[in-house]
Amino acid sequence: MAARILKMNSIVTSLMILCQHYVLQSRAFLLPQRTIDPSYQISLAKPVGISNSRKYTSNEEIQQQGDYSTTDKAPCYDSVCASNPEEDTNHSMSSLTSSASSPPSSSSSSRRTGNAMQRLGTSSSGPTVWTEFGRLAMSQPSIVNLGQGFPNWLPPQFAIDALVEGATDVAHNSPHQYTRTAGHPKLVQELAGRYSRHLHREIDPFGQVAVTVGASQALYLALQTLIQPGDEVILFEPFFDLYVNQIKLAGGIPVYVPLTFRPYDESPDVVSGGEWILPPKSLEKAISSKTRAIILNSPHNPTGKIFTRQEMQCIAHAVQNLAREDCVVLSDEVYKYIVHAPPKDEMEREESMQFEKKQQQDRDISQDSAAWEYHPAMCQGHVHFASLPGMWERTITISSAGKTFSATGWQVGWAIGPESLIQPMHQLLPYVQFCASTVIQEALARALPRADLPYEGYDNYYEYLKAMYTRKRDLLGSALISAGFGIPNYDETPGGGFFIFARIGKEVANAIPKERLMAYNAAAPGKVARQDWALCQWLAEEKGILCIPASPFFSEDCVKGDDGQPLSDQFVRIAFCKTNDTIQAAASVLMKILDESEEQVTIPKEDVTKAPTVGKQ
Repeated sequence: MAARILKMNSIVTSLMILCQHYVLQSRAFLLPQRTIDPSYQISLAKPVGISNSRKYTSNEEIQQQGDYSTTDKAPCYDSVCASNPEEDTNHSMSSLTSSASSPPSSSSSSRRTGNAMQRLGTSSSGPTVWTEFGRLAMSQPSIVNLGQGFPNWLPPQFAIDALVEGATDVAHNSPHQYTRTAGHPKLVQELAGRYSRHLHREIDPFGQVAVTVGASQALYLALQTLIQPGDEVILFEPFFDLYVNQIKLAGGIPVYVPLTFRPYDESPDVVSGGEWILPPKSLEKAISSKTRAIILNSPHNPTGKIFTRQEMQCIAHAVQNLAREDCVVLSDEVYKYIVHAPPKDEMEREESMQFEKKQQQDRDISQDSAAWEYHPAMCQGHVHFASLPGMWERTITISSAGKTFSATGWQVGWAIGPESLIQPMHQLLPYVQFCASTVIQEALARALPRADLPYEGYDNYYEYLKAMYTRKRDLLGSALISAGFGIPNYDETPGGGFFIFARIGKEVANAIPKERLMAYNAAAPGKVARQDWALCQWLAEEKGILCIPASPFFSEDCVKGDDGQPLSDQFVRIAFCKTNDTIQAAASVLMKILDESEEQVTIPKEDVTKAPTVGKQ
């Protein structure tokens, strides 16, 4: 018996050493010269001699040569794809150098596809914005990547500690085996407690919570349980492009409600930033007897818009009074803890609620249960749609841990809602995957309570997170303004998430090489590089900075701007969830776009493990 105990202790000690080694190795990536981004990781494959030159081909020539089919349709965006890169260098190089703007291969193959692929349509068979700009990032190790929305630093230390502890604590049930399909018991109870406070109602952890592999799977399962062929799903445009194909996969039809862009300055010769507004009449017009769901994303990707309480009340009114009785709102709230410019009226409302709560306590008015007590908001400025009157029974709230804890690879998401909407997801989960990672769910259950504690001089981790992103937003925003882009005025316009939806200024547009405009590109909407796409491709290939064009976030028939061209032509999406070194490099490139100024934007060096020098807000 003693020998078995000694052997077990040895195993546990080995696991702890392994996890400590993992943490030390991970921390190495945090050093300024080795941040976690595509340029570092792809350097393992040692790509050399990649030319930035492009041969522009006319549409007639492309049609004669056949359909494009020479790119990797599913590249690893931020890592080396090959299982053994050194042995697969030739294959890697061929996929990196093939471009969506290169002449397509004449070879093609026809094969029988299943219903899912048929629902996606022919557009799914070619390259996408993510494969094309992923290829550009991988082909140039030194590129400044402000494209995909993943932070290039480690999660907070308390989250790393929770992961190590969760992986090595085998005192009770092993975290390395399957857990409950609908969610690890410890995690669903932690989530239920938090959402009971957020939604001002008691949430049943085992009946009203479903844990999924990321928020994307939560949305996928929700649509699969709701949609029948021919049902319509309303999207607010621009939209996160994943929504469209998930709707199609479920057999639904996306219906677009354009947000109205209202520039601050409407003078003909001025390109300014502005606000995105939801027109109630447009929503009401879009609702029909076929409307089964509305997808709401606030804070919004790609614009950073925060839907106001009034706009959400308009949506609630339409659901209750215009839509059929089974119409459901899918509220995607993955950025709710990154409200860096909260609406002033929401802040005033929260302060008033806290004052009223204090008065109640002073009068010793008892509460029905602890779950109904008001707690200071941990996501100030965010409105949970399900908390609006009458909306709990009509809403599935979707979120995840990746954006909040800078751990997009953890891939744990969840759905919260009434049993009538969550139980069908529970029933479907075992047939999609048996369970999300037990280790990661255990780690998250341990990390969530720690995030509420004081952190790096702030009252809690969430205040630190907001301050850090506010600082990064302003640093990058200043460079964009100097380079000739129009961006939101965050002193007046609420904002959240970690993207700036920048409007292309006239001088920037004029700097784009003419041969790039309207050139063939198989990955671009309509296979044509319009202004936004041409700009981003030019910046990536010749200036060394990667941004994402706006057009993939719009429908093909999107509204036109004052110039008669699609509104999508006017914008690019730029991520600021990057280290200060990355933002410094981006600012240097942006300042040189017009060759008008060599002045550098001075940005202090940053250790992301320390609190930024930002005043609390």
